[in-house]
Amino acid sequence: MKHVLDNPAFNALATGNKQLANGTDNIKYFSKEVSPFIGFKELLPDSFRQLYDLLPYDGPIGYVTPVETKIPEMWKLLNPVKGRQMIYNGDIKNVKTSDLIKLSDEHVPQMIGLTQLTNPGPFDTRTIDFGNYYGIFDGDKLVAMAGQRMKPLPYTEISAVCTHPGYTGRGYARQLMLLQISLIKEEGNTPILHVASGNERAFEVYKQIGFEVRSDMYFYFIKKNN
Repeated sequence: MKHVLDNPAFNALATGNKQLANGTDNIKYFSKEVSPFIGFKELLPDSFRQLYDLLPYDGPIGYVTPVETKIPEMWKLLNPVKGRQMIYNGDIKNVKTSDLIKLSDEHVPQMIGLTQLTNPGPFDTRTIDFGNYYGIFDGDKLVAMAGQRMKPLPYTEISAVCTHPGYTGRGYARQLMLLQISLIKEEGNTPILHVASGNERAFEVYKQIGFEVRSDMYFYFIKKNN
């Protein structure tokens, strides 16, 4: 039997994120304003054709898998990314939360601006609907944040971990990560995350906090080849 984390997007859409799910029993996707990720219950020869006909917009969309996958010609491959899936196996204590502010709709423009500046991964106008986004401010300026994204229960993904380039080296990302780990564990779930190959700085931080590599993962960002 395959592990639930081998198919994180579909299993999230079928369990912890089902309130955000669109599609069918076999193909599920988030609204494009929330997240580009889609999932197949099982990848069959005609799955990408069915997705092409089902998806109400051209894309881009993201397909995540532990297996290298050939993308059919009806889709244009935009940006394949190889990464690592990591799972938390640490034991956090003494989480400092005094400087952390829960983010809401009023903060969305700044959240989008920060992700555009730092490029932690896809982030759009309703990504905040995943919930549990927290940030650190310098006055009224959002300078660091982290939140949660896919929930393939009993796991929850930490996502959008980012710090403004002018504020790195102050431990903000670590502080936000520890809060997210604490929140996820309080719900009885296990934290996971994904990090792109080559992002060794983040990878080392995650290892120090208590994350271990579970699997290599491939992220295929594609759009309809009209």
